[in-house]
Amino acid sequence: MSGPVLVTGGAGFAGSHLIEHLSGTVPIHAWTRSDPPPASAALATWTHVDLLDRDRVRHEIAKLRPARIFHCAGAAHVGTSFHNTAEPLRSNALTTHYLLDAARRAGVACRVLITGSAMVYAPSTSPLTEGETLRPTSPYGLSKLAQEQIALDVLAGDGLEVVVTRTFNHTGPRQQASFAAPGFARQIAMIERGAVEPVIRVGNVDTIRDLTDVRDTVRAYALLMDRGTPGTVYNVASGIGRTIRSVLEAFINRSNVPVEIVVDPERLRPQDNPVMVGDPSRLRASTGWTPELPFDRTVDDLLAYWRSQPL
Repeated sequence: MSGPVLVTGGAGFAGSHLIEHLSGTVPIHAWTRSDPPPASAALATWTHVDLLDRDRVRHEIAKLRPARIFHCAGAAHVGTSFHNTAEPLRSNALTTHYLLDAARRAGVACRVLITGSAMVYAPSTSPLTEGETLRPTSPYGLSKLAQEQIALDVLAGDGLEVVVTRTFNHTGPRQQASFAAPGFARQIAMIERGAVEPVIRVGNVDTIRDLTDVRDTVRAYALLMDRGTPGTVYNVASGIGRTIRSVLEAFINRSNVPVEIVVDPERLRPQDNPVMVGDPSRLRASTGWTPELPFDRTVDDLLAYWRSQPL
């Protein structure tokens, strides 16, 4: 397939890092609802598109006729989904339907990577393979399962080759502070400046998560676009579990001032999987991918990013 490459959600966290990774290899078109970050602004041709505007999506797909689509747009936060259960369904499932339907209607021969989530899995204490039970425990997870099913229902006869990921936790520079690791880094930076008291308020820090650097995650996306099998789901994960407490302590150990940890009941989720660790064997077998950036590098870069921000 030859033709333009489209990244939806290009101004977002993973989308912007993906654009940086792809830069210089192919002409990139990016859709966004907000201004792109400076690091990737000059690396793509940007179009403001609301993926919930079905007619606009159809028009833009028919005009661009992309050969490859990285679908990175959508609602990404688990915690907020408990307060507005309809929003993740709209932002994740409905937008995916509109995008794939537009490509089908336009008769575009296209390869599509749908960036799904590991939150579709049922709770487990063992590393999760793609064959494990699917039973989301949050509205966000339910929306990602719906997105996944919409993607996998696409027929090869439609001219679309769809690959789906179940991406585990990933972090790095530019991730919103509403997520755990960047939230810790931002609070450390604020404490060091004397802007807030030297206390970090947390929810459940005993949960175990599989945390990959976003730059490794988007490299997996690019490899799957090239080598992934259509109609197949792939875990994108490191295979290493870390307690949230150990992640927090990694940031505190780098702080220039003493910091106290306080558990805040308001930050506890109604439901939370105690362990979320992925088995990346299928991804590795298909692409040869393994994480390259060590955890300490991720922590250092996140903290450096927030120290440089005007808080």
